[in-house]
Amino acid sequence: MRISIIGPFGLRPKGTMSVRALPLARALVARGHAVRMILPPWDYPQDAGCKMQDAGVEIENIELPAGVPGLFHVNTTRRLVQRALDFQPDVIHCFKPKAYAGLAAWWLWQMKRMGPVKARLIVDDDWEGTGGWNDLNDYSWAQKKMFAWQEQWGLTHNDGVTVASKALQSIVVSLGVKPAQVMYIPNGCRETQIAFPQSETPALHPQPGASVRNQKSKILLYTRFFEFKIDRVLEVLRRVVEQIPDAKLVVVGKGFNGEEDRLLAQAAAIGLSGSIEYAGWVEAAALPEYFAQAAVAIHPFDDTLINRTKCSVKLIDLLSAGVPVVADAVGQNAEYIRHNETGVLVSGGDVEAMVQAVIDLLRDRERADRMGAQAAHDMVARFSWDRLVLDVEQIYGV
Repeated sequence: MRISIIGPFGLRPKGTMSVRALPLARALVARGHAVRMILPPWDYPQDAGCKMQDAGVEIENIELPAGVPGLFHVNTTRRLVQRALDFQPDVIHCFKPKAYAGLAAWWLWQMKRMGPVKARLIVDDDWEGTGGWNDLNDYSWAQKKMFAWQEQWGLTHNDGVTVASKALQSIVVSLGVKPAQVMYIPNGCRETQIAFPQSETPALHPQPGASVRNQKSKILLYTRFFEFKIDRVLEVLRRVVEQIPDAKLVVVGKGFNGEEDRLLAQAAAIGLSGSIEYAGWVEAAALPEYFAQAAVAIHPFDDTLINRTKCSVKLIDLLSAGVPVVADAVGQNAEYIRHNETGVLVSGGDVEAMVQAVIDLLRDRERADRMGAQAAHDMVARFSWDRLVLDVEQIYGV
């Protein structure tokens, strides 16, 4: 088949197209399909006009039109549609039914209704409306209304929908979309992400000046902060430190609205500054070092709509790297983790259960290493893109 993939933005700085659409495109090419990704790099204009190949995937960042208010949006959408159709696709897959990808999906659906476009139109969603990304991003009132409308319209005017969570699958069906039209495609991993079990990796050796015991008491929090209340994380840390005084929380990530500053300020106020190491935003190439040094990771997830409908790439990264994880059993977390086999699941918001699970893993390194190794192998067995692409082909009509 020939497949055009349209994105709402480029491969950077946002991650949706690079961590979901591009790995899928690579897997499709490996299956013998021809794939072109067409992207509008409005948020990274340095890429405008740039074309490249990645594992056989054609990636095209369209030239951005002149910045005339109103016309810019129309012309950007027109170029996306035109370049997608120039590929003579059997399938057009629009990632996110919002912004430019949503406008392109609307345009293409009208052309399908009138006859000139025969390609199968598929939409991919991870819940943008109320309770979703609309509430997190700094959009204007008009933008939020527009994106919410686009999502509702786009999910009900297509030949098929792919969703990254079972909760979102249920929501789409509740909108009146036939269940057979909605395909659950969770975010996947690649085998190249898999690390050695932690007991076998040299990175676990103590850093200069660090004791073995301290090295083995690092608790990793790899996050964007919006998934949980800061107070709860600090309460977990406080209780763990009461029993394991040299335990440290290593925080990797940066919030949308300076949440890391609030975390550090609140930690100082309750005397926990010495138990936190804040690494900030870390480039992907440097993440394995932090993963290897962690004795355990926590993945707190409040029971909210966005958490139930999202599919955490950070959790996938941790499990794929063989890090033993303690996570709230909310949404996709319970799909990725086999309780007490590839990680530990606790009831959403249960501080005491998370504290006890972390302490147990810190004190039983052999069990933690075994759990991490099982997680790495389980991710490949169940969530490799080579496996998930078979379900994508079904919704494409292969």
